[in-house]
Amino acid sequence: MAERSLPAGAPAAQSAALLPGAVVLLLAVACALSVANVYYAQPLLDAMGREFGMHEGAVGVIVTATQLGCALALVLVVPLGDLLDRRRLMLAQLGLLGLALVAVAAAPRTPWLLAGMLALGLLGTAMTQGLLALSAALAAPAERGRVVGAAQGGVVIGLLLARTLAGAVADLWGWRAVYLVSAGLAAGLALALHRWLPRRALPTANLRYGALLRSLFTLLATERVLQVRGMIALLMFAVFSAFWTALVLPLSAPPHALTHTAVGAFGLVGVAGVLVAARAGRLADCGHGQRTTGAGLALLCLAWVPIAFLDQSLWALALGVLLLDIAAQALHVTNQTMIFALGTQAHSRLVGGYMMFYAAGSGLGSIASTFVYARAGWLGVCALGAGLSLVAALFWALTLPRGTAPGCVAPRRA
Repeated sequence: MAERSLPAGAPAAQSAALLPGAVVLLLAVACALSVANVYYAQPLLDAMGREFGMHEGAVGVIVTATQLGCALALVLVVPLGDLLDRRRLMLAQLGLLGLALVAVAAAPRTPWLLAGMLALGLLGTAMTQGLLALSAALAAPAERGRVVGAAQGGVVIGLLLARTLAGAVADLWGWRAVYLVSAGLAAGLALALHRWLPRRALPTANLRYGALLRSLFTLLATERVLQVRGMIALLMFAVFSAFWTALVLPLSAPPHALTHTAVGAFGLVGVAGVLVAARAGRLADCGHGQRTTGAGLALLCLAWVPIAFLDQSLWALALGVLLLDIAAQALHVTNQTMIFALGTQAHSRLVGGYMMFYAAGSGLGSIASTFVYARAGWLGVCALGAGLSLVAALFWALTLPRGTAPGCVAPRRA
């Protein structure tokens, strides 16, 4: 049901009141629980592959199916936030997400599993990006950065802790229990959002659904900032996904033979990236987006040096994880800050278009890393990740605006 547009002057009046801290916290928690569903499978790939008789070179297709769902959400569902009642949209998507989680937990054969993972990617992504856009819409102008920053912090925490939670629950009750537990969390979240999510009439786009979708592709075709930052995101998330998808394979095998809990715990190292991401957003707001991008890409390349020593030292691996997560979160927040500065009337479509690059990169990185690992081992995965990192750095350098040195203040157009 389309949301009623506000009369002139109403949006400013309704958004004048600051959001209560409890509502901001709820939005952050909702983002964390929503995005976690997209990443639970990464530390469970070996167990899922064994149960369904999948070769280790093909098990990455499980993550790729999830990322395909992400891409479909970004094209077909996320833009609806500019058209429909966002509160009702969130609750409906959350109900469907709970059903998809139960379907994955009960999947009897590989096709059913892949279909369920596709649904999780679609609904988890739609929820996460929709909540980010809703956070920006609900916030007063004076607090928008704080509220969106808190919601994005929830996304980062959910992304990192998903692997730890999945590993711990799988070690206790098996991988299927991970999705049943998440279904229970989704039910609790639905009750909380229904009870405490503000009921506000928000302005909507005066477009039909078909025109809304076409306008998304118009933005992709005409906005250079979106194109450049999107391609950086594609390469960066291909690197990020290649690492995390393949990591479980050497760590769960001898000589390490780590449990799923231990493998997932490496995600905790990257929590430090949340603090760096907040700082990166403030730097981008001050016009230092290009400088932050250069530093992030340098760290992305450097991270693969300690990561390559996985067989010799898990401490070196932890250092590499820290560098990789700091780089990824700094780049992601900088990209989003620069893209949202393009305008306030199409936030859902802008974030949907940007995240399409993310989904493509994550899916390609997942399937490429397991393919390379089956043929060249962990050092092959490191070569893949380092190569993609260097390509990202080269692309950024080549697309810098003329007369702009890497450390200089970025203009509005990338």
